[in-house]
Amino acid sequence: MQKYSDDLKILKQNSIFRSIKNIKEKTSKYILVDEKKMLNLSSNDYLNIASNKDLISEFLEKYSSSADFLFSSASARLLTGNLPCYNKLEENFSKLYEKSSLLFNTGYQCNQGIVSTLFSKGDVIFCDKLNHASIISGLKLSQAEHFRYRHNDYDCLEKMLKEKRNFYKNAVIITESVFSMDGDISNLKRLTELKKKYDCLLMVDEAHAFGVFGDGLLGVSQKEGLIKDIDIITVTLGKALGSSGAVCLSNKTIIEYLINHASSFIFSTAIPSVNVMWSNFLLEEKFDFLLHQKEKLNSLFNYVHKIYPSISSSQIIPVITGDEKETAKKAKILREKGFYVLPINPPTVPKGTSRLRVSLTADIEKGEIEKFFEVL
Repeated sequence: MQKYSDDLKILKQNSIFRSIKNIKEKTSKYILVDEKKMLNLSSNDYLNIASNKDLISEFLEKYSSSADFLFSSASARLLTGNLPCYNKLEENFSKLYEKSSLLFNTGYQCNQGIVSTLFSKGDVIFCDKLNHASIISGLKLSQAEHFRYRHNDYDCLEKMLKEKRNFYKNAVIITESVFSMDGDISNLKRLTELKKKYDCLLMVDEAHAFGVFGDGLLGVSQKEGLIKDIDIITVTLGKALGSSGAVCLSNKTIIEYLINHASSFIFSTAIPSVNVMWSNFLLEEKFDFLLHQKEKLNSLFNYVHKIYPSISSSQIIPVITGDEKETAKKAKILREKGFYVLPINPPTVPKGTSRLRVSLTADIEKGEIEKFFEVL
Protein backbone atom coordinates (compact mmCIF):
# COMPACT_ATOMS: atom_id res chain seq x y z
CA MET A 1 0.00 0.00 0.00
CA GLN A 2 2.94 2.34 0.61
CA LYS A 3 3.65 2.38 -3.14
CA TYR A 4 0.18 3.79 -3.84
CA SER A 5 0.29 6.27 -0.98
CA ASP A 6 3.67 7.60 -2.14
CA ASP A 7 2.39 7.98 -5.69
CA LEU A 8 -0.70 9.93 -4.57
CA LYS A 9 1.46 12.16 -2.39
CA ILE A 10 3.63 13.07 -5.39
CA LEU A 11 0.55 13.83 -7.52
CA LYS A 12 -0.74 16.23 -4.85
CA GLN A 13 2.65 17.93 -4.47
CA ASN A 14 2.80 18.52 -8.23
CA SER A 15 -0.81 19.79 -8.51
CA ILE A 16 -1.83 16.93 -10.80
CA PHE A 17 -3.96 14.93 -8.33
CA ARG A 18 -7.33 14.01 -9.83
CA SER A 19 -10.54 14.13 -7.82
CA ILE A 20 -14.25 13.82 -8.60
CA LYS A 21 -15.90 17.24 -8.57
CA ASN A 22 -18.92 18.04 -6.39
CA ILE A 23 -21.24 18.99 -9.25
CA LYS A 24 -24.78 19.76 -8.08
CA GLU A 25 -26.47 20.72 -11.35
CA LYS A 26 -25.88 21.34 -15.07
CA THR A 27 -28.28 23.55 -17.01
CA SER A 28 -27.49 24.53 -20.59
CA LYS A 29 -24.25 26.53 -20.48
CA TYR A 30 -24.05 26.77 -16.68
CA ILE A 31 -22.78 24.44 -13.99
CA LEU A 32 -23.32 24.47 -10.22
CA VAL A 33 -20.28 23.24 -8.27
CA ASP A 34 -20.03 23.53 -4.49
CA GLU A 35 -23.04 25.91 -4.57
CA LYS A 36 -21.29 28.24 -7.05
CA LYS A 37 -22.93 28.82 -10.43
CA MET A 38 -20.42 29.29 -13.26
CA LEU A 39 -20.26 29.50 -17.04
CA ASN A 40 -19.29 25.99 -18.07
CA LEU A 41 -16.22 26.14 -20.31
CA SER A 42 -15.17 22.55 -19.69
CA SER A 43 -18.06 20.73 -21.35
CA ASN A 44 -18.13 18.49 -24.41
CA ASP A 45 -21.89 19.15 -24.74
CA TYR A 46 -21.04 21.32 -27.73
CA LEU A 47 -24.63 21.86 -28.91
CA ASN A 48 -26.06 22.23 -25.36
CA ILE A 49 -28.37 19.26 -25.89
CA ALA A 50 -27.73 17.07 -22.83
CA SER A 51 -29.54 19.26 -20.28
CA ASN A 52 -32.14 20.84 -22.58
CA LYS A 53 -35.28 20.46 -20.44
CA ASP A 54 -37.70 21.21 -23.29
CA LEU A 55 -36.25 18.45 -25.45
CA ILE A 56 -36.19 16.01 -22.54
CA SER A 57 -39.83 16.75 -21.65
CA GLU A 58 -40.95 16.28 -25.26
CA PHE A 59 -39.04 13.01 -25.51
CA LEU A 60 -40.50 11.64 -22.27
CA GLU A 61 -44.05 12.64 -23.22
CA LYS A 62 -43.75 10.88 -26.59
CA TYR A 63 -41.82 7.75 -25.71
CA SER A 64 -42.01 6.88 -22.00
CA SER A 65 -44.79 4.34 -22.68
CA SER A 66 -42.86 2.58 -25.45
CA ALA A 67 -41.87 -1.07 -24.98
CA ASP A 68 -38.26 -0.07 -25.75
CA PHE A 69 -38.20 2.53 -22.95
CA LEU A 70 -36.01 0.64 -20.44
CA PHE A 71 -33.26 1.75 -18.08
CA SER A 72 -31.19 -1.40 -18.51
CA SER A 73 -30.52 -3.79 -21.35
CA ALA A 74 -29.52 -6.41 -18.75
CA SER A 75 -27.43 -8.24 -21.32
CA ALA A 76 -24.93 -7.99 -24.14
CA ARG A 77 -26.53 -7.35 -27.52
CA LEU A 78 -25.53 -10.77 -28.87
CA LEU A 79 -27.53 -12.41 -26.05
CA THR A 80 -30.81 -10.68 -25.06
CA GLY A 81 -29.64 -7.06 -25.01
CA ASN A 82 -30.96 -6.03 -28.42
CA LEU A 83 -34.21 -4.22 -29.26
CA PRO A 84 -35.55 -2.52 -32.42
CA CYS A 85 -34.26 0.91 -31.33
CA TYR A 86 -30.62 -0.32 -31.47
CA ASN A 87 -31.06 -1.55 -35.03
CA LYS A 88 -32.80 1.72 -35.89
CA LEU A 89 -29.91 3.81 -34.59
CA GLU A 90 -27.42 1.84 -36.68
CA GLU A 91 -29.70 2.24 -39.70
CA ASN A 92 -29.82 6.00 -39.11
CA PHE A 93 -26.03 6.25 -39.05
CA SER A 94 -25.68 3.98 -42.08
CA LYS A 95 -27.98 6.28 -44.06
CA LEU A 96 -26.10 9.39 -42.93
CA TYR A 97 -22.63 8.07 -43.81
CA GLU A 98 -23.56 5.51 -46.48
CA LYS A 99 -21.55 2.90 -44.59
CA SER A 100 -22.35 -0.10 -42.41
CA SER A 101 -22.41 0.72 -38.70
CA LEU A 102 -22.05 -0.82 -35.25
CA LEU A 103 -23.01 0.70 -31.90
CA PHE A 104 -20.53 0.47 -29.02
CA ASN A 105 -21.13 1.54 -25.41
CA THR A 106 -18.49 4.29 -25.31
CA GLY A 107 -16.00 6.02 -27.55
CA TYR A 108 -13.19 4.42 -25.54
CA GLN A 109 -14.54 0.90 -26.06
CA CYS A 110 -15.17 1.65 -29.71
CA ASN A 111 -11.65 2.85 -30.56
CA GLN A 112 -9.92 0.32 -28.34
CA GLY A 113 -12.03 -2.53 -29.73
CA ILE A 114 -11.48 -1.61 -33.37
CA VAL A 115 -7.71 -1.15 -33.17
CA SER A 116 -7.05 -4.20 -30.99
CA THR A 117 -9.33 -6.45 -33.06
CA LEU A 118 -8.65 -5.56 -36.68
CA PHE A 119 -4.85 -5.45 -36.59
CA SER A 120 -2.63 -8.32 -35.49
CA LYS A 121 0.80 -9.88 -35.92
CA GLY A 122 2.19 -9.10 -39.35
CA ASP A 123 0.25 -5.83 -39.64
CA VAL A 124 1.42 -2.27 -38.99
CA ILE A 125 -0.22 0.81 -37.48
CA PHE A 126 0.87 4.41 -38.14
CA CYS A 127 -0.55 6.58 -35.37
CA ASP A 128 -0.49 10.33 -34.69
CA LYS A 129 1.43 10.93 -31.44
CA LEU A 130 -1.45 12.97 -29.95
CA ASN A 131 -4.21 10.46 -30.66
CA HIS A 132 -6.64 9.77 -27.81
CA ALA A 133 -5.80 7.31 -25.02
CA SER A 134 -8.46 4.89 -26.33
CA ILE A 135 -6.54 4.54 -29.60
CA ILE A 136 -3.21 4.14 -27.79
CA SER A 137 -4.77 1.47 -25.56
CA GLY A 138 -5.97 -0.43 -28.64
CA LEU A 139 -2.50 -0.04 -30.12
CA LYS A 140 -0.91 -1.66 -27.06
CA LEU A 141 -3.44 -4.50 -26.98
CA SER A 142 -2.95 -5.21 -30.68
CA GLN A 143 -0.16 -7.57 -31.69
CA ALA A 144 0.57 -5.37 -34.71
CA GLU A 145 3.79 -3.39 -35.03
CA HIS A 146 3.23 0.35 -34.58
CA PHE A 147 4.93 3.65 -35.30
CA ARG A 148 3.82 7.03 -33.93
CA TYR A 149 4.47 9.98 -36.22
CA ARG A 150 4.92 13.56 -35.04
CA HIS A 151 1.60 15.31 -34.53
CA ASN A 152 0.08 16.35 -37.87
CA ASP A 153 3.50 16.03 -39.49
CA TYR A 154 2.67 14.28 -42.76
CA ASP A 155 6.21 14.47 -44.12
CA CYS A 156 7.27 12.50 -41.05
CA LEU A 157 4.44 10.04 -41.71
CA GLU A 158 5.37 9.61 -45.38
CA LYS A 159 8.99 8.96 -44.46
CA MET A 160 7.81 6.19 -42.12
CA LEU A 161 5.52 4.76 -44.80
CA LYS A 162 8.34 4.68 -47.34
CA GLU A 163 10.67 2.91 -44.92
CA LYS A 164 8.27 0.52 -43.18
CA ARG A 165 5.08 -0.18 -45.15
CA ASN A 166 6.36 -2.93 -47.47
CA PHE A 167 7.46 -5.14 -44.59
CA TYR A 168 3.87 -5.79 -43.41
CA LYS A 169 0.68 -7.41 -44.73
CA ASN A 170 -1.95 -4.86 -43.73
CA ALA A 171 -1.42 -1.23 -42.73
CA VAL A 172 -3.58 1.48 -41.20
CA ILE A 173 -3.11 5.19 -40.55
CA ILE A 174 -5.03 6.44 -37.50
CA THR A 175 -5.84 10.04 -36.63
CA GLU A 176 -8.39 12.18 -34.88
CA SER A 177 -10.08 14.81 -37.03
CA VAL A 178 -10.36 17.44 -34.27
CA PHE A 179 -7.77 16.77 -31.59
CA SER A 180 -9.34 16.82 -28.15
CA MET A 181 -6.59 18.67 -26.26
CA ASP A 182 -5.25 21.05 -28.93
CA GLY A 183 -8.36 21.85 -30.96
CA ASP A 184 -6.41 21.60 -34.21
CA ILE A 185 -7.66 19.73 -37.26
CA SER A 186 -5.94 16.99 -39.24
CA ASN A 187 -5.41 17.31 -42.99
CA LEU A 188 -7.67 14.49 -44.12
CA LYS A 189 -7.05 15.25 -47.81
CA ARG A 190 -3.32 14.64 -47.38
CA LEU A 191 -3.99 11.53 -45.32
CA THR A 192 -6.30 10.04 -47.96
CA GLU A 193 -3.61 10.67 -50.57
CA LEU A 194 -1.02 8.89 -48.43
CA LYS A 195 -3.27 5.96 -47.64
CA LYS A 196 -3.91 5.38 -51.36
CA LYS A 197 -0.26 5.85 -52.32
CA TYR A 198 1.00 3.33 -49.74
CA ASP A 199 -1.93 0.88 -49.76
CA CYS A 200 -3.18 1.55 -46.23
CA LEU A 201 -6.51 1.77 -44.49
CA LEU A 202 -7.39 5.13 -42.94
CA MET A 203 -9.19 5.35 -39.59
CA VAL A 204 -10.51 8.73 -38.41
CA ASP A 205 -11.93 9.47 -34.95
CA GLU A 206 -14.58 12.20 -35.39
CA ALA A 207 -15.47 12.34 -31.67
CA HIS A 208 -15.03 16.11 -31.33
CA ALA A 209 -16.10 16.95 -34.89
CA PHE A 210 -19.43 15.12 -35.18
CA GLY A 211 -22.22 17.66 -34.75
CA VAL A 212 -19.80 20.58 -35.12
CA PHE A 213 -18.46 20.32 -38.69
CA GLY A 214 -20.06 19.41 -42.01
CA ASP A 215 -23.32 20.57 -43.56
CA GLY A 216 -25.01 17.42 -42.24
CA LEU A 217 -23.22 17.38 -38.87
CA LEU A 218 -21.03 14.44 -39.89
CA GLY A 219 -17.66 15.98 -39.09
CA VAL A 220 -14.51 17.06 -40.88
CA SER A 221 -14.74 14.09 -43.25
CA GLN A 222 -18.03 15.47 -44.58
CA LYS A 223 -16.79 19.06 -44.63
CA GLU A 224 -13.86 17.97 -46.82
CA GLY A 225 -16.02 15.65 -48.95
CA LEU A 226 -13.95 12.60 -48.01
CA ILE A 227 -16.36 10.21 -46.26
CA LYS A 228 -16.11 7.63 -49.06
CA ASP A 229 -12.30 7.75 -48.97
CA ILE A 230 -12.05 6.97 -45.25
CA ASP A 231 -12.20 3.27 -44.40
CA ILE A 232 -13.17 3.50 -40.72
CA ILE A 233 -14.89 6.43 -39.00
CA THR A 234 -15.72 6.53 -35.30
CA VAL A 235 -18.29 8.87 -33.79
CA THR A 236 -19.15 9.39 -30.12
CA LEU A 237 -22.71 10.29 -29.14
CA GLY A 238 -21.90 11.64 -25.66
CA LYS A 239 -20.51 14.96 -26.86
CA ALA A 240 -22.32 17.13 -29.43
CA LEU A 241 -25.34 14.81 -29.57
CA GLY A 242 -25.80 14.95 -25.80
CA SER A 243 -26.50 11.22 -25.55
CA SER A 244 -24.49 8.06 -24.91
CA GLY A 245 -22.62 5.45 -26.94
CA ALA A 246 -20.36 5.44 -29.98
CA VAL A 247 -20.62 4.21 -33.56
CA CYS A 248 -18.11 2.58 -35.88
CA LEU A 249 -18.77 3.19 -39.58
CA SER A 250 -17.06 1.06 -42.19
CA ASN A 251 -17.77 -1.58 -44.82
CA LYS A 252 -19.94 -4.63 -44.15
CA THR A 253 -17.00 -7.02 -43.83
CA ILE A 254 -15.25 -4.99 -41.12
CA ILE A 255 -18.49 -4.48 -39.17
CA GLU A 256 -19.29 -8.20 -39.24
CA TYR A 257 -15.71 -9.00 -38.21
CA LEU A 258 -16.03 -6.67 -35.21
CA ILE A 259 -19.35 -8.24 -34.19
CA ASN A 260 -17.63 -11.63 -34.15
CA HIS A 261 -14.26 -10.69 -32.65
CA ALA A 262 -14.28 -7.34 -30.76
CA SER A 263 -14.23 -8.17 -27.04
CA SER A 264 -15.34 -4.67 -26.01
CA PHE A 265 -18.53 -5.22 -28.01
CA ILE A 266 -19.16 -8.94 -27.41
CA PHE A 267 -18.68 -9.00 -23.63
CA SER A 268 -20.26 -5.68 -22.62
CA THR A 269 -23.82 -5.23 -21.40
CA ALA A 270 -25.43 -2.94 -23.97
CA ILE A 271 -26.18 0.66 -23.03
CA PRO A 272 -29.79 1.22 -21.82
CA SER A 273 -32.31 1.38 -24.63
CA VAL A 274 -33.65 4.70 -23.29
CA ASN A 275 -30.33 6.31 -24.34
CA VAL A 276 -30.57 4.72 -27.77
CA MET A 277 -34.14 6.00 -28.17
CA TRP A 278 -32.99 9.49 -27.16
CA SER A 279 -30.31 9.41 -29.89
CA ASN A 280 -32.90 8.31 -32.47
CA PHE A 281 -35.28 11.05 -31.33
CA LEU A 282 -32.61 13.72 -31.83
CA LEU A 283 -31.48 12.42 -35.22
CA GLU A 284 -34.95 11.74 -36.62
CA GLU A 285 -37.09 14.51 -35.14
CA LYS A 286 -34.72 17.27 -34.00
CA PHE A 287 -32.14 17.31 -36.77
CA ASP A 288 -33.05 20.87 -37.78
CA PHE A 289 -32.55 22.00 -34.17
CA LEU A 290 -29.15 20.29 -34.11
CA LEU A 291 -28.22 22.16 -37.29
CA HIS A 292 -29.41 25.42 -35.73
CA GLN A 293 -27.24 24.84 -32.64
CA LYS A 294 -24.30 23.89 -34.83
CA GLU A 295 -24.57 27.19 -36.73
CA LYS A 296 -24.65 29.12 -33.44
CA LEU A 297 -21.52 27.32 -32.26
CA ASN A 298 -19.72 27.86 -35.56
CA SER A 299 -20.58 31.57 -35.40
CA LEU A 300 -19.16 31.77 -31.87
CA PHE A 301 -15.84 30.08 -32.54
CA ASN A 302 -15.40 31.89 -35.87
CA TYR A 303 -15.82 35.13 -33.91
CA VAL A 304 -13.22 34.03 -31.34
CA HIS A 305 -10.80 32.91 -34.06
CA LYS A 306 -11.16 36.28 -35.80
CA ILE A 307 -10.06 38.07 -32.63
CA TYR A 308 -7.39 35.48 -31.79
CA PRO A 309 -6.46 34.02 -35.20
CA SER A 310 -3.78 31.61 -33.97
CA ILE A 311 -5.66 30.28 -30.96
CA SER A 312 -7.04 27.03 -32.50
CA SER A 313 -9.07 25.75 -35.45
CA SER A 314 -12.18 24.57 -33.66
CA GLN A 315 -14.44 24.93 -30.63
CA ILE A 316 -11.64 23.61 -28.40
CA ILE A 317 -9.21 26.33 -27.28
CA PRO A 318 -6.04 25.32 -25.41
CA VAL A 319 -4.47 27.96 -23.17
CA ILE A 320 -1.03 26.45 -22.62
CA THR A 321 0.84 27.56 -19.51
CA GLY A 322 3.35 24.71 -19.28
CA ASP A 323 3.68 24.53 -15.49
CA GLU A 324 1.24 22.33 -13.56
CA LYS A 325 1.05 24.52 -10.45
CA GLU A 326 0.61 27.71 -12.49
CA THR A 327 -2.18 26.07 -14.49
CA ALA A 328 -4.00 24.99 -11.33
CA LYS A 329 -3.65 28.50 -9.90
CA LYS A 330 -5.11 30.15 -13.03
CA ALA A 331 -8.00 27.67 -13.12
CA LYS A 332 -8.83 28.40 -9.47
CA ILE A 333 -8.90 32.17 -10.07
CA LEU A 334 -11.11 31.77 -13.15
CA ARG A 335 -13.58 29.65 -11.17
CA GLU A 336 -13.66 32.34 -8.48
CA LYS A 337 -14.55 34.82 -11.24
CA GLY A 338 -17.43 32.63 -12.46
CA PHE A 339 -15.78 30.60 -15.24
CA TYR A 340 -15.61 26.84 -14.84
CA VAL A 341 -12.33 25.88 -16.50
CA LEU A 342 -10.29 22.86 -15.49
CA PRO A 343 -6.53 22.30 -15.77
CA ILE A 344 -5.27 19.54 -18.06
CA ASN A 345 -1.97 18.05 -16.94
CA PRO A 346 0.37 15.14 -17.79
CA PRO A 347 -0.08 12.32 -18.60
CA THR A 348 -3.19 13.51 -20.48
CA VAL A 349 -0.94 15.99 -22.32
CA PRO A 350 2.86 15.87 -22.80
CA LYS A 351 5.01 17.07 -19.90
CA GLY A 352 5.62 20.80 -20.04
CA THR A 353 2.36 21.53 -21.89
CA SER A 354 -0.12 21.79 -19.01
CA ARG A 355 -3.05 23.88 -20.07
CA LEU A 356 -6.52 25.22 -19.53
CA ARG A 357 -8.79 23.50 -22.04
CA VAL A 358 -11.60 25.87 -23.00
CA SER A 359 -14.62 24.32 -24.73
CA LEU A 360 -17.10 26.59 -26.48
CA THR A 361 -20.74 25.52 -26.60
CA ALA A 362 -23.62 26.77 -28.72
CA ASP A 363 -25.56 28.79 -26.14
CA ILE A 364 -22.59 30.83 -24.90
CA GLU A 365 -22.89 34.46 -25.98
CA LYS A 366 -20.11 36.55 -27.49
CA GLY A 367 -20.18 38.97 -24.55
CA GLU A 368 -19.61 36.12 -22.11
CA ILE A 369 -16.60 34.81 -23.97
CA GLU A 370 -15.21 38.36 -24.32
CA LYS A 371 -15.45 38.75 -20.53
CA PHE A 372 -13.71 35.42 -20.05
CA PHE A 373 -10.74 36.49 -22.19
CA GLU A 374 -10.55 39.79 -20.33
CA VAL A 375 -10.27 37.93 -17.01
CA LEU A 376 -7.84 35.44 -18.52
